[in-house]
Amino acid sequence: MILNKTVDMSEVARCLLCHEPACTKACPKGISVGDIIRSLYFDNIDGAVLKMSESCNNCDAPCERACVKGKKSHSVAIKNVMTALEKDAKNEKIISYKNIDLSASICGVKLENPFLLSSSVVASNYEMCAKALKMGWAGIVFKTIQDFEQNDCSPRFSATKKQNGSFYGFKNIEELSHNTVEEDMKILSQLKKDFPTKIIVASIMGRNEEEWTSIAKACEQAGVDVIECNFSCPNLENSDIGITIGQDEELIERFTRATKKGTKLPVLAKMTPNVADMVPFARAAKRGGADGIAAINTIRSITGVDLKECVAEPAVNGRSMIGGYSGVAVKPIALRFICDMANDSELELPISGMGGIETWHDGLEFLLLGAESLQVTTSVMEYGYRVIEDMLDGLKRYMGEKGIQRVSDLIGGAKNTVVAPPEVERFTCLFPAFDLEKCVGCGRCYISCYDGGHQAIDFDTSTKIPKLNGSKCVGCHLCKLVCPSNAIGTVEQRIKIPANKKN
Repeated sequence: MILNKTVDMSEVARCLLCHEPACTKACPKGISVGDIIRSLYFDNIDGAVLKMSESCNNCDAPCERACVKGKKSHSVAIKNVMTALEKDAKNEKIISYKNIDLSASICGVKLENPFLLSSSVVASNYEMCAKALKMGWAGIVFKTIQDFEQNDCSPRFSATKKQNGSFYGFKNIEELSHNTVEEDMKILSQLKKDFPTKIIVASIMGRNEEEWTSIAKACEQAGVDVIECNFSCPNLENSDIGITIGQDEELIERFTRATKKGTKLPVLAKMTPNVADMVPFARAAKRGGADGIAAINTIRSITGVDLKECVAEPAVNGRSMIGGYSGVAVKPIALRFICDMANDSELELPISGMGGIETWHDGLEFLLLGAESLQVTTSVMEYGYRVIEDMLDGLKRYMGEKGIQRVSDLIGGAKNTVVAPPEVERFTCLFPAFDLEKCVGCGRCYISCYDGGHQAIDFDTSTKIPKLNGSKCVGCHLCKLVCPSNAIGTVEQRIKIPANKKN
């Protein structure tokens, strides 16, 4: 279901997504208010509607009075959100998702659903992994195992944020597992024993061929299902491993082969995005015997500068370093690399996709561009393992609405729509159309079109109504993108005559 924009999503975005929502506890009707708003926050509209067990119309909103946001500013307008959602949903048909098969695979190993935790702090000990698996994650990629000492910095995280304070992008300068290889093997063995139907992937890293081989062998003996070679960490003190391997085709091939020597398990090669083209490096992994590709790892970055101290962030005793960038901000880059590899006829390996997956909608985009499984970290770091609930529910509801029964039927569904520049049709123009019922008269479309477009919108300052000048409009849709009220659609097509065919 698509909301008619009666629901004020800016209010939803103000929600703090509390651990134990006071709004839920205060509801006299027993409505799971916090869960409903969380589902809206993560784009699971139908899921939110189905959690509304009672109407909120005749209620004096004790949930709002209990909202902890009100301790420092004004409370979230919960009643307005709930009654608007009720209004939008009144005449909508909620699609059933019975008989939807969410099973997926990673290197040919079956997953109960496509979502795994990626190799990071969110999958670094038994307790964390066990909690996540119980909540519905199909598997975990355990934090990278290695046989050399680690010395982490403090602090080691920084973030770029949206106006509501949530992460847009996230930087880390964290290293690998701090356990010994033996300690990690015990954890992996216990996880597989306690969760036999879940998929345990061991991320590994070595300094030489012997270490890649021996760690892979130990992981197989511990009972894991898949091994992932970390060829891409950008944060290591040792400059001869991690990203350095991932930027060298010969090293990728050699160390993939060394890993395969130590195990009969499927092997994933985890690629770095800090290259111009990932395909040649993925092909090198295939030559070394890789059974699949994992991408993308984090992007080398500086998130900002502390203007008070004039030190790049995160500041570690007056200094910083270039680190790995993740989160929603990197999703467009990740999708590009996934699509490149999925469309490469020589590669033809399954891809485990990651890089900015926060909602089911994000994950679906990765699947449609060719990923067969999905890995998540940054969203979990900010919101917790609970994000899996709306990821699974939202994906099921989308599939039900589209009449798609199996996740496998989604994979690669959009990859062939990405073509070379000469293949994009350039001879039609879609005009913008103004919906004056939704338009609030802010004039944002006029400002952007005049100062950054083609001066194709006139704006009557007395009526506050925008008007299109069709003789100037080229159909770029900048106005549609900047409109804060979702009041601009498309309406008319005009054929443009190619310059070389005029006269």
